[in-house]
Amino acid sequence: MRSNMLTSITDGIMCCITGRTLNVVGAIDSVESSNGYDYVEVKPGRVLRVKHIVPSRTPAEEEKPVEEEGEDEEPSGKGVVHCKRKISVYRNGQVVIENLGDVIRSEILHCQNGNTDPSSRVEIELSDANATSSQDNSTNTCANGGAVPEQGTAKRRKRKPKKTVMIDCKKRITSCKGTHSDVALFFIHGVGGSLDIWKEQLDFFGKLGYEVVAPDLAGHGSSTAPKIGAAYTFYALAEDMRAIFKRYGKKRNILIGHSYGVSFCTFLAHEYPDQVHKVVMINGGGPTALEPSLCSIFNLPTCVLHCLSPCLVWSFLKAAFARQGAKEKQLLKEGNAFRVTSFVLRAMMSGQYWPEGDEVYHAELTVPVLLVHGMHDKFVPVDEDQRMAEILLIAFLKVIDEGSHMVMLECPETVNTLLHEFLLWEPEVAASEKVEAKQTTENNKCCQTCRVQHFLSLFQRKLMWSIDNRRHGGPNAHKLLCNSIHKVLLPNSTTAEWILPDGHAHGRCCQTC
Repeated sequence: MRSNMLTSITDGIMCCITGRTLNVVGAIDSVESSNGYDYVEVKPGRVLRVKHIVPSRTPAEEEKPVEEEGEDEEPSGKGVVHCKRKISVYRNGQVVIENLGDVIRSEILHCQNGNTDPSSRVEIELSDANATSSQDNSTNTCANGGAVPEQGTAKRRKRKPKKTVMIDCKKRITSCKGTHSDVALFFIHGVGGSLDIWKEQLDFFGKLGYEVVAPDLAGHGSSTAPKIGAAYTFYALAEDMRAIFKRYGKKRNILIGHSYGVSFCTFLAHEYPDQVHKVVMINGGGPTALEPSLCSIFNLPTCVLHCLSPCLVWSFLKAAFARQGAKEKQLLKEGNAFRVTSFVLRAMMSGQYWPEGDEVYHAELTVPVLLVHGMHDKFVPVDEDQRMAEILLIAFLKVIDEGSHMVMLECPETVNTLLHEFLLWEPEVAASEKVEAKQTTENNKCCQTCRVQHFLSLFQRKLMWSIDNRRHGGPNAHKLLCNSIHKVLLPNSTTAEWILPDGHAHGRCCQTC
């Protein structure tokens, strides 16, 4: 560690004197597949290393893919979910989300469900509005994590929203097995990582028969590192992931992202809602728009960051793992994490600008999402993942007590089991419309039963009274009897046919009688 620090300080001083950029990796020569890796040229001179595992299946082992509906056909059958919600954005920064679709339940390792109940309501404040709001517009927190405005701001919610988004579609969510040839898994790492951090997951799902795709982001791992900062903006990296997705994508794709990689998963799920089947977000943070911090250590000159790189690695080790021992250092080394150049690190941190990815953007997602959070994560508080679970339409949150930010390295067995169960999961839907129809039918049956019982008792009393009055010459006794029967059983009709059990047949009561 001491020798590395001295070398870094020496190189940093030379950088400041000569003005050259340190450790900028040039383009690699080969763009062909080798050693199980593909080198994909997404743009001229921009080559990404991709780990692509294609299982070898025999015809007997391969199962028939799930049949897809046509473009004009609505999904039907098992696993069909009616995704319906209304998103209203008000001028004071308040967002009201009303869930009007189906009820989703999950038993994935006892995950916490999001707000999937029908007619549930979530009220939040936009993150940019929170920064400028005063204490007079403060809000109370309700039980489900949303914000309920005080009485002083209740009148504002009655005003017409400046933007309303209606989501009304049906999605078929099915089990994704390793024997299905139309399923592909995409693993996307975050800042400072590489595809090697997914080693345990790639081996696990590769052995189960899944087709697995894991790219290195530009400037990370063995991908090329362009020499301009604009190559590391969110939009540039998102286009790289779009190219990888188009090249390797199947009919049903599952996206697994970690940290900054979660933003690219969200981007792809929003852009390709019919092809992205499920999403896993590991320590991804809250549903807020990305904006680089102005007061950050990564805004320092590249030469200074290079001098501080040993300290940054030590700080990352302390914050990213629940324990800081020899095992964790070895995991960090094997995972090839945080081994990027100072120039790439600075460009990556300053390029995290994505204003479109706010709460409304995430609320529009209709894909089921599994949120995995390490309890000891010092980069992403658990409150942010809880807020994400409240915003998303179909979301399940699992907190791993023994894990931290690099939970897939610390607890690989737990993460693999959790991910596999989510892939095999199919929703148990209790459609709100079906529930309401069933309740209406039961209520009608109950009301009809009560009417019949009431009629029988009333008929018996009225019949005895009518016979008694006829014997004494009551002229209106029979008409009163028919009217009483008519009001009990047919309140909305004007005529009915009856044959009285005393032998007196009358064709049409109320009108004829």
